[in-house]
Amino acid sequence: MHDALRGKSKHAAADTAPQGLASAKALVIDGNPTSRSILKGMLVDLGIKSDRIKQVGRYTEARNDLEVHAYDIVLCDYHFNDTSQTGADLLDELRKNQRLPFSTVFILVTAEATQAKVAEAAESALDSYLLKPHNLNNLSERLRIARHRKVVLADIFQALQDEDFGLAADLCQARVTDKGQYWVYAARIGGELLLRLNRHDEAKKLFEIIDATKAMPWARLGIARAQLDGGQPAPARRLLESLLVENPDYADAYDVMGRAQFQAGEVEQAYETYRRAVELTPSSLNRLQKMGMLAFQLGKTEEATKVLERASALGSASRLFDYQGQILLAQIYFDQKNGASLQKCVNLLMQAHTKAPRSARLRRMYEVLYVMSLMLQRQVAEVVRRVKNMQREFLMADYDLEAAGNMMGLLMRLRANELELPDSEIWVDQLARRFCTSKALTDILCLMVKEHPPYEAQVREAYSAVVNMAEQTLTQAKSGQAAQAIETLLQTSATTGNAKLIDLADMVWQRYKDTTADPDLETRLQELRKKFGARLKASAPTAP
Repeated sequence: MHDALRGKSKHAAADTAPQGLASAKALVIDGNPTSRSILKGMLVDLGIKSDRIKQVGRYTEARNDLEVHAYDIVLCDYHFNDTSQTGADLLDELRKNQRLPFSTVFILVTAEATQAKVAEAAESALDSYLLKPHNLNNLSERLRIARHRKVVLADIFQALQDEDFGLAADLCQARVTDKGQYWVYAARIGGELLLRLNRHDEAKKLFEIIDATKAMPWARLGIARAQLDGGQPAPARRLLESLLVENPDYADAYDVMGRAQFQAGEVEQAYETYRRAVELTPSSLNRLQKMGMLAFQLGKTEEATKVLERASALGSASRLFDYQGQILLAQIYFDQKNGASLQKCVNLLMQAHTKAPRSARLRRMYEVLYVMSLMLQRQVAEVVRRVKNMQREFLMADYDLEAAGNMMGLLMRLRANELELPDSEIWVDQLARRFCTSKALTDILCLMVKEHPPYEAQVREAYSAVVNMAEQTLTQAKSGQAAQAIETLLQTSATTGNAKLIDLADMVWQRYKDTTADPDLETRLQELRKKFGARLKASAPTAP
């Protein structure tokens, strides 16, 4: 029957058929084999070679395939039988994690012909909806318009392909300013790029232009993201609260709210926010992982285990999978003396590290898990040797907050298992003095060692020492001893790697450089900034 329907509409579609499809690659995503066959047949009738069309039926299968392979056209059913996630959720997840080229035409196939959804399709980063019941002429017209839009915005997509993101953002802004064809579509791309480039004020202005003329929820969310990333958490929170009141099922807004709460040190509130997001999108890998990590930090062990195990079952083969969840699961299994489950985590990290041998992050994760496994086997001498080797990396440029938290958690667990490492307090202090750059970050590290109060006290004392030094050097600079203040900050920064003190030295230098005669101070400052970076936020791979 469907062959007959295709035959009737094939001739009608000929005049509007998009050109240049012979070399295109397409993916058809639909849980119904008959529907997949119909859509594939239509694509063949439009000129795509049959062997260049792939078909999948499950959400996770589609996500994993799109993470690895690039397609010119994706036709995706809105509903999936195997999950409550939708085709729109799949698109959002891929775009959010930059796993889908903007040059790909992504069309959702749905029976939900509501005005709001059609408007969203026309004015967002989605290319189009194909409404059921559909025919060849409908598909041909949707593809023609979508591909025309790609042609009109070809300069933007070329810049993206060349990874010249600054140029792409500028081209988007120019199209918005001129109100050129498809300017709203370009504005959404441009806003995302500007946020990625840390050009927060420009991103905010771009989203405000859209919001003033179109009143799209995603534009208001973009404003909030720009405010949050630009160091304006209070107005971002107010806007997010308003947005969620008006759109209580807007999962993306919960993501940003959860991040804002976490950065403010409100871990319990962030957990509840991500729990709500998971209720809305129970198969979202990112949200499951974030909820599980927050549950772990709050000591909700049973909940953390359930959520992180679900995330592992759903997505361990996905490029969106965050192996930090395996670290937290392994710590739970270690505390439970569950060697078999711990070994599964070790094996998973070993496989990941084997596939990416140059990844220092995966290597450090694997080492933490392997040491825990050795400890359960009571191979104490090897544990001590490996921990000492791990300590040598504390001042490396790529050693980050996540690695510090994992190390502190390991040291605490080794102590709890009666392994007395004579330098463990020194190591905890060393990590704390590097990464306690704000109260929120200090609170995060304290969560890692809260089961051993002396370690927690050490972390808080380290932060107090950083705050005291900042106050003392500022007073010293104001009293006419700016060079001495900068010297003190640079010496301490060199031994601790603390980004807050590097930032402060930079600030004092910028304010008093006209009265400070030593140019060597600026050289040393730039060397420290290059090595250790600065302006850390309360966000890391361990957190939202």
